[in-house]
Amino acid sequence: MGPQATTIAELRASGWVSRPVKDEIRANAVLRIAAGQPLFEGVLGYEETVMPQLENAILAGHDVIFLGERGQAKTRMIRSLTGLLDEWMPIITGSEINDDPYQPISRYARDLVALHGEETAIEWVHRDQRFGEKLATPDTSIADLIGEVDPIKVAEGRYLSDELTLHYGLVPRTNRGIFAINELPDLAERIQVGMLNVLEERDVQIRGYKIRLPLDVMLVASANPEDYTNRGRIITPLKDRFGSQIRTHYPLDVELEYEIMCQEARPQDGGGAVDANGEPVGSAQVPEYLGMVVATFSHLARASSHVNQRSGVSVRLSVANLEALAANALRRGVRSGERLSVARIDDLEALAASSIGKIEIESLEEGREGVVFDNLLKSAVLTVFKEMIPMEMILPVVSAFEEGVVAHTGSDMSSSQLAALLTEVPALAGPVAVLTGGDPTPAVVAAAVEFVLEGLHLSKRLNKDALGARATYRGRL
Repeated sequence: MGPQATTIAELRASGWVSRPVKDEIRANAVLRIAAGQPLFEGVLGYEETVMPQLENAILAGHDVIFLGERGQAKTRMIRSLTGLLDEWMPIITGSEINDDPYQPISRYARDLVALHGEETAIEWVHRDQRFGEKLATPDTSIADLIGEVDPIKVAEGRYLSDELTLHYGLVPRTNRGIFAINELPDLAERIQVGMLNVLEERDVQIRGYKIRLPLDVMLVASANPEDYTNRGRIITPLKDRFGSQIRTHYPLDVELEYEIMCQEARPQDGGGAVDANGEPVGSAQVPEYLGMVVATFSHLARASSHVNQRSGVSVRLSVANLEALAANALRRGVRSGERLSVARIDDLEALAASSIGKIEIESLEEGREGVVFDNLLKSAVLTVFKEMIPMEMILPVVSAFEEGVVAHTGSDMSSSQLAALLTEVPALAGPVAVLTGGDPTPAVVAAAVEFVLEGLHLSKRLNKDALGARATYRGRL
């Protein structure tokens, strides 16, 4: 039903039925599950792990805490829960806490209904407005979450004992909706105590007021397991009141990480810039094999003893690296006048700026971050090279270089110059075709040629001399 009714009487006549928010979410979730639809769009890799647990929690009517390292889509899932609410919900017009027209709980709404009865005006709230969120910080106060006396209302002539002098906090203002607390362990313990009644008795108490606001709220929280389990900064009674604790995780394989990266990364183009002829200036693309290098880099970092695993290696790292790789290719292409830029091995150097600040290197020596980063990146390139290029295609290329062939590459060389290496070294055609799928575009071929040469070097089959932006590959004999 759309928002046609404007009074309580019209609402009753329309047949609208009031129900608790968790029942509302449960009913809409059941419909999605029955239709074979996912609870949320855009959350990948949790189909067999996290989602069944979340579906159970919703069907059980539980408050939920998501436990996981940074960059595991906890906040995205929390915010996506609003999609399980009804699109529109009626409230008493002007209510600060979304009073139910049939069962108002605030003094303001009760007085209005007592005055106007069934002709009390109502308004409709969209589900996007039924979500409240607070990033927990040590300075968060009870006034922020629950409420406080408003001195301005007192100055207007009301008595302190008057309920109308209250300024409601975030939780009451999300009544009949979903309230989220991110990084719950950072909330001071005395403030956590103030949340106990909200979770169990479903009411709030402000100062010494003899008021009871039976709130209807689904509470969802997120926490890092390091804070949650080791520091013990969530008080035990509060932990006990969350119905379900759901553990999130990073993508279980490289292919899934790459799929998430492609979904989340911003496209790289010239931002709508056109030249004097009205032609677009610059666009960039990242070949799948280099995208897999970026994803593999993150997976290797998560397994590295040189990286602090307690803070995690976020999927945001993978997304930022993919964007940085494409951006460097775009910059190089625009400077050289190429309309299409395809990321090459040379462009991987740009990942340093987008990576080192997002991973915590554990080293006793200062300045080791760069060395750890380089080793991880080389390992990622070598891993993808071995997975994608068959051994039988490698041997003819190695033989050609052992017979005296020398190949020059570099970021300052044009795509056509690099693609010309196929003519000089015909044996490169096989592995290059595997990477390009037969695409003859010079920029695509150039990127594949560089990748094959670097893979052969990292697998200790070619020597490489690097000087500035240039590199020279030659046989080891």
